[in-house]
Amino acid sequence: MPEKLNKAFSGMKGIDNLDGGLPMPKAKSSIASRIFSGRYIYLMMLPGMAYFIVFKYAPMWMLGIAFQDYNPFVGMAGSSWVGLKHFISLFQDSYFFIMLRNTLMINILNLIFYFPVPIVLALLLNEVRHEKFKKINQTIFYFPHFLSWVIVASLTYFLLSVDVGAINKALSTMGMPTVSFLSNPKYFWIILTIQSIWKESGWGTIVFLAAIASVDMEQYEAAVIDGAGRFKRILCITLPAIMPTVITLLLLQLGNIASVGFEQVLLMSNPLVNSVAEVFDTYSYRIGIQQSNISFGTAVNIFKGLVGFAFVWTSNRAVKKLGFEGIY
Repeated sequence: MPEKLNKAFSGMKGIDNLDGGLPMPKAKSSIASRIFSGRYIYLMMLPGMAYFIVFKYAPMWMLGIAFQDYNPFVGMAGSSWVGLKHFISLFQDSYFFIMLRNTLMINILNLIFYFPVPIVLALLLNEVRHEKFKKINQTIFYFPHFLSWVIVASLTYFLLSVDVGAINKALSTMGMPTVSFLSNPKYFWIILTIQSIWKESGWGTIVFLAAIASVDMEQYEAAVIDGAGRFKRILCITLPAIMPTVITLLLLQLGNIASVGFEQVLLMSNPLVNSVAEVFDTYSYRIGIQQSNISFGTAVNIFKGLVGFAFVWTSNRAVKKLGFEGIY
C-alpha cells in the first residue's frame, strides 16, 4: 500500500520531497531580475532621483571651497587652501550670536505656533461629512501655498504699512494712532510666523489627511458602540494613529532649525528691523554673493548643515528612548 501511494504522488506537480511533504523552496531571484520585474516603479523614481543627484549631491564636491580663498577665475585647483580660516571668522563675527538668536527664535516660533496648525486643520477637515463643503475648504486652505513670497510680502505691505495699510487706515478712521508694524522690531517675528501659518498650513494638511485615511475604520465603529463621542475618538484613536507621522515631520523640521525661508526674510527685512531680521541665510547671501566672498558664504552654509544634523541626531535618539520610532 505505501508503494502504491508513493507512485501515485510521484506524478503530482509541486511535490519535490515526499519524505518532508513540502515543496523545495525556489532559488532567490537575482537583483537584476527583481529590478526588471519592478522596472516601471523604478522608472517613476527616476525624476526624483535625478533631482537629488543633480541639485543636491553633485554640488557637494564644491564644499571644499569653504577651506580655500576661492577665486572663480582659477577654480579650486588654483585657489589657495586656508584651513578653518572662514569658520573662525564666522564665530568671531560680531553678528554671529545675533544671527544665531534670530534664526533659532524664528524657527522655535514656527515649531510652537505653525507646526500644530496643519494637524488641527487635518483633524477638523476629517470630521466634515459633507464632501462638497470639505473639498471647497481644502481648496481655500491649499491656495496660498501656490502664491510666491513676493505676493505674500506685497499683501502684508498693503495690510500693515503706515501710509496705505488697510489696518492703519481702519485705526485712523476710528480715531486711534497708527502703528508702524513693518518698522518695529518687536513685530517682525510675529509677522513672519503669521505669514508662514497663512501660506503653508493648508498645504501641510495633505500628509496628515493621508495618515488619517489609513486608520482602520473598525476602531471608530467599536468606539461608537462603546459610546465615545467625536472628541474622544480623535483623542484616543486618530491622534495615536498619526503620531508616527507627526514625529517624523517634527524631526525633519528640526533638521532645518538653522535655516529660515530666505525669500521671506529678505523681502520683509529693512534697515529698521535688521537687528531681528539678520539670519544665516541672508548673511551668507550678503557676504557670499553681494561681497563676492564665496568661500565665507559656503562656510556659513556648512555650519547650518552641521547644526541641523546635530538637532536631528539628538532628537532622533530622544524619540527612540521615549519608545517611538525615529526616522532611522
